[in-house]
Amino acid sequence: MNEHRPLHYDAVVVGGGIAGLQSALDLADQGYTVAVIEKDASIGGKMIRLSKVFPTLDCASCITTPKMAAAAHHDNITLLTYCELKSLQEGDGAIRAKVVQRPRYVDAEKCIGCRQCEYNCPVLVSDREQGGFSATKAIAIPFSNAIPQTAVLDPENCMLCGKCEKVCPTQAVDYFQQPQTFTITAKTALLTTGFELTSLADKVQYGRGEIPNVIDSLQMERLLAPHGPYNRVLRPSDGMEPDNIAYIQCAGSRDKSMGQSYCSRVCCMYAIKQAMLLSGALPLADITIYYMDIRAFGKGYEQFYQNAKAMGIQFVKAKVARIEAGEEGRVVLHYEDQSGGGITTAEHDLTVLSLGMIPSWNPEGICPVSMGPDRFLHTIRPKTAPTLTEMAGVFTAGAGAGPKDIVDTIAEAGAAAMEAAKYLTTLARREKVA
Repeated sequence: MNEHRPLHYDAVVVGGGIAGLQSALDLADQGYTVAVIEKDASIGGKMIRLSKVFPTLDCASCITTPKMAAAAHHDNITLLTYCELKSLQEGDGAIRAKVVQRPRYVDAEKCIGCRQCEYNCPVLVSDREQGGFSATKAIAIPFSNAIPQTAVLDPENCMLCGKCEKVCPTQAVDYFQQPQTFTITAKTALLTTGFELTSLADKVQYGRGEIPNVIDSLQMERLLAPHGPYNRVLRPSDGMEPDNIAYIQCAGSRDKSMGQSYCSRVCCMYAIKQAMLLSGALPLADITIYYMDIRAFGKGYEQFYQNAKAMGIQFVKAKVARIEAGEEGRVVLHYEDQSGGGITTAEHDLTVLSLGMIPSWNPEGICPVSMGPDRFLHTIRPKTAPTLTEMAGVFTAGAGAGPKDIVDTIAEAGAAAMEAAKYLTTLARREKVA
């Protein structure tokens, strides 16, 4: 690895999702210089992968893409994508972030985003950006509105045929690119590290993700998206349009056996949102949501829930105990109907697991910020100042500090930027006095 000279900024933001982008823009608009460290090849986080948002059903991409573009073109913001934070430490009145730039095997300064390497690559691999439902190339730009528009080569699937290198008009392909380590020095830091979905690999009762036509909620988002893999909703096993679709709530949340005893807050609402979108995409399909409790907690959320019931979406109060594969690709659900129906089974063409949130980042060994009992980032004053951490000058926002929806995430990101700006102002006054 090559050690680069330190880079100096007023603030460093760890995470380039909607919380990180909002925090960075709020600080940059005040004249502060900001570095955004993002582990993925593109900024945008989970929100850019969604179809629509609740309860307004606005296009998620239409909201996120302008913020991504604003951050990319802002003079005070530097985007560091495909990077991994190795340490975040405080000392001598400054915060130092040690960062590793993972190799894209494409020179980001030379790449012009023409996609010639992608078009000419002969290797097809599963596209995780489309939920694994379609294919992409072994070298490709992650998705159509990715920022930056820079290709990434998959070394595990590349067969080194050399075609991408030959067709690249700027000689940007570099098979020998190595990781690079550099240090960022800043006065304040914001941790907006986001979330991942709960893993059901150990949930024997739900098939460990191996039952055909059982998908997770983010995969359904891709099926519903206008730029999704099929341009319509199809069952992944055989490509047929499902006539009967089930949602299973609390699939990984409120489950002590999974280690997630907490409610993830957003699962009820995103399931209702997807069910309403499915009603429009598949008007003749029967849609059933199996739930323990409906938690419609935000402004307009209860009305959103009532609208879904008025549209004919069925809500069954039950906890699904077991899922198994049925005949002809159907999914068999075994559950207890809590309205008095007793132990019951039902078959569905397609089943969606409403997975909950778990933190995507563990600060242990990286920075002295601690985790709470739910493994999200610990905040010292959660009721009155939810963005404060134990580390002076380090703030947090978004789902990295606990499950929350997009509205609360953006509001909290603004609060974190405000706290960081106050901290920077205090430092400037101290320096002036000194």
